[in-house]
Amino acid sequence: MPELPEVEGVVRSLQPIVTGKTIQSVDVSETIITSKANGKEAIIKGVDVISFCNALPQMTIEKIERRSKYIYFHLAKDGVPYLLVSHLGMSGAWFYVKNLHEIEEEKFKRHSHVIFHLEDDDMLVYADIRRFGELRLLDKEADYPPLLLMAPEPFDQEALDHYLAMSTLPKYENKAIKEFIMDGHVVSGCGNIYATEALFRLRIHPARKVKRISKERKIQLFNEIVIVLLDSIENGGSTISDYRSINGEAGNMQNRLLMYGKKSCPICGRKTMQKTIGSRTSTYCGTCQR
Repeated sequence: MPELPEVEGVVRSLQPIVTGKTIQSVDVSETIITSKANGKEAIIKGVDVISFCNALPQMTIEKIERRSKYIYFHLAKDGVPYLLVSHLGMSGAWFYVKNLHEIEEEKFKRHSHVIFHLEDDDMLVYADIRRFGELRLLDKEADYPPLLLMAPEPFDQEALDHYLAMSTLPKYENKAIKEFIMDGHVVSGCGNIYATEALFRLRIHPARKVKRISKERKIQLFNEIVIVLLDSIENGGSTISDYRSINGEAGNMQNRLLMYGKKSCPICGRKTMQKTIGSRTSTYCGTCQR
């Protein structure tokens, strides 16, 4: 699943090319139309396809920003603000093209599910192979309450204090530290990849309970998460499987990862181990991480 750095890369790529553009019309694939007709909330969430397609024309994209792992498209129509929230799920990707033939990877071209036709015959295309992503049109952020429960951005001044306060709550103190830092209510945007990397860099076992880690080590871990996230942003994110930035561009951070997806430890050379923590497979070194 794309994490904070990957979503940030998408936002930075989208900002200069679609900000200020006006949506002329919207097309939705037959796959999504059929799924919605059968009662499945496929990609377009909280509204039927017809209402979604009818609402967006003549809305102008005024600003794009990232919030945790979400993309916020700030829209306006006749002076009234709206918010289109996008989550990439496991395999979502955005493309800015003149026609679908410009999408080079067939797997994305075949799964182009929502097409926003913009002025000058440009197309903003949302493709999603597994269809776990979402597009949610809101009047305001508060209309979808889960968005208000996200932790502060890890780069914000209050993020560390929030993280430390959450670590003392009874519901978290007996959890594995890996599960704790992947919780979006605790740290925004840190998923399996970067939690794995930060824990390995500090030699902390992913299953160690939160209450068994000192405040000093918790602070070190939070700071390491920030360092890893910033490093990944600068390197275009990690293309592990289906992640792509705009128009199929891959990231480079996967070449800098020390532990995620590795068969052996880069420090001691021993075979890495795996354990399911928080429903995710955690890779770690049983010798170096304690």
